[in-house]
Amino acid sequence: MKYKKYFRKTSLKQKGHGDFFLSEIEKETPKFFLEVGVFHGVTARNVCELLHEIHKDDFKYIGLDLFEETEETKKEIIPNTKFNNPLKQMYFKYIKKQNPYSLDAVKDLLKKFEKNVHLIKGNSNLILKKIDMTKIDYVFLDGGHDYDTVKNDLINCIDVIHKNGTILCDDYNLGSAPGVKKAIDEYINLNKFNCEIICDGRFAKIQYK
Repeated sequence: MKYKKYFRKTSLKQKGHGDFFLSEIEKETPKFFLEVGVFHGVTARNVCELLHEIHKDDFKYIGLDLFEETEETKKEIIPNTKFNNPLKQMYFKYIKKQNPYSLDAVKDLLKKFEKNVHLIKGNSNLILKKIDMTKIDYVFLDGGHDYDTVKNDLINCIDVIHKNGTILCDDYNLGSAPGVKKAIDEYINLNKFNCEIICDGRFAKIQYK
């Protein structure tokens, strides 16, 4: 399956990275997928399309994001939510009348799969503690890039690894966010998990096996 951008912004914009991402998910065929860091919902829509192709309606997608930029979250690295393309600016302002980085806009993009999707607005430092991770078999971790946030997210997702699931971390080698690599390396060394650095260093795939 080819990765589509759906006229929105996505962090997987580099050529081939979106297709590579989907191929990684297809290898594991997860039924309960958690994405931390939904942004405009492009990755979420692609994941839902793929899981529907594999499982029909027998899958669950959970997406967690701040869905807004606030003073409290300034320290986190949030991709630029503004479009450079004037056509996209006009489309969302005058036709959709939406902020693409909002809960309502992402719900709109995923309405085709509304029975399979659960979106949560909030900070992963708090929300992940309330999710039953024993039901999740795949996590795409692309939320806050601050060291403490990544560390917290990984700790709260540990049950996914223990049940032979997968955590795929984005931006492992992102120079502007060294805390991501530091948190992942410490987590791997402490827990003795298997970690494969893939896609030219972009992703860190963590598994128990």
